[in-house]
Amino acid sequence: MPFRLKPTLREDLATADRALIGGWVCSGSPVMAEIMAGSGLDVVLIDMEHAPNTLESVLVQLHALSGYPVTPIIRVPSADPVIIKQVLDLGVQNLLVPMISTPEQARDVAAATQYPPRGIRGIGNALARSGRWNRVQNYLEEGAQHVSVFVQLETVEGVENAEAIAAVEGVDGIFAGPSDLSASMGLLGQQTHPDVIAAVKHSFAAARAAGKTAGVNAFDPTAAHDYLDAGAAWVLVGADVALVARGSEKLAADFIPRSAH
Repeated sequence: MPFRLKPTLREDLATADRALIGGWVCSGSPVMAEIMAGSGLDVVLIDMEHAPNTLESVLVQLHALSGYPVTPIIRVPSADPVIIKQVLDLGVQNLLVPMISTPEQARDVAAATQYPPRGIRGIGNALARSGRWNRVQNYLEEGAQHVSVFVQLETVEGVENAEAIAAVEGVDGIFAGPSDLSASMGLLGQQTHPDVIAAVKHSFAAARAAGKTAGVNAFDPTAAHDYLDAGAAWVLVGADVALVARGSEKLAADFIPRSAH
């Protein structure tokens, strides 16, 4: 029986009448992934760059998310085409690739996500969840339609090249990472410094000029609202581990006498 895949994040952004709001899952836990998926958020990002995730744990989390009306996106640890191939074969439809600073790097990413002759993605759909073991009709011919690709700008060079990067065929949008960007600007840990915010907003304008969408990571609510007002198409506003850390700290502060600390 033919199997229909869900729409991609690219399609969600194209049809949405508002910016999409999402959160990270950095714990590696399918339980936390399911809790985030059932929250009402539009997007849940599973992180492989800074979180303890393997192909196996990502697959389990995809299963946990599959029953909810939420769009999963995976941040791979690097632009390595082998890792991208393996993650796509898990059935991941939406990718975020970190540390992209040049159009050439973006073109390599796009090539890694598409089958020949447009790209270099290895063919394993008959053996993999991506094409649901040949249950998705015409998956080989239409593979690019089932995958959306976003690249993360995290350096001064990346912001300077934002329009050229966004314009690369096969890249659906850019995503600003203020943490590493602030470090690249000599403002380590100052994600809400005015110069960092200005650089992020510059990337939004560059994406629009290229006819693409732009997103951003913003755990600070004031910054998140500011970026939404500036035209961000999607914003990630929190993470499972941060929510638990701050929530448990508040419990301790509320219920344990100060003299006990």
